[in-house]
Amino acid sequence: MSAVWSEGWYRYAHHIPSPNFEPRPSTASVDLVVLHSISLPPGEFGGDAIENFFTNSLDHDSHPYFDHLRGVKVSAHFLIRRGGELIQFVSCDQRAWHAGVSTHRARSNCNDFSIGIELEGLEGDTFTAYQYESLISLVPLVMAQYPISALAGHEHIAPKRKKDPGDGFVWRYLQQGLGLKATYFPEELDLN
Repeated sequence: MSAVWSEGWYRYAHHIPSPNFEPRPSTASVDLVVLHSISLPPGEFGGDAIENFFTNSLDHDSHPYFDHLRGVKVSAHFLIRRGGELIQFVSCDQRAWHAGVSTHRARSNCNDFSIGIELEGLEGDTFTAYQYESLISLVPLVMAQYPISALAGHEHIAPKRKKDPGDGFVWRYLQQGLGLKATYFPEELDLN
């Protein structure tokens, strides 16, 4: 895998380094993938607002929605655009700031042990075939590099705060594409 990964960076992603990360706890085992959805402003696709947001260079005066994002510092490891393009912001060896207050299988602080993948889209809306194709290509490579034992949505690890990726994301399609057992996914999805 050395030809594919270098210090947590996936070779075939477009790299736009974010300053919003920190070291993972020394005891952390990276065993969770968290899926998110994001569009800035909500419902608008394309442009560079997401990249600018994750790199602290968003022009907050360029759209009224951006005003409430002032001072917010977040990141994810990856972003998958509507056309399937893959961007990486943070080394998977580092702790990106994507999950916030969160719990998975009785462990809190999911940022410590997860890899965050953002899908360009609106929570509850559908995603493109290109995005599923890119995701189904990326996850096995992540699993070959890290001991991933579970995949979940932001809505599953922070259910009182978040609703993404939402009802428009087809978990069964992802499961079948990856060839994984239902035990890799949240129980409430009923993928058996």
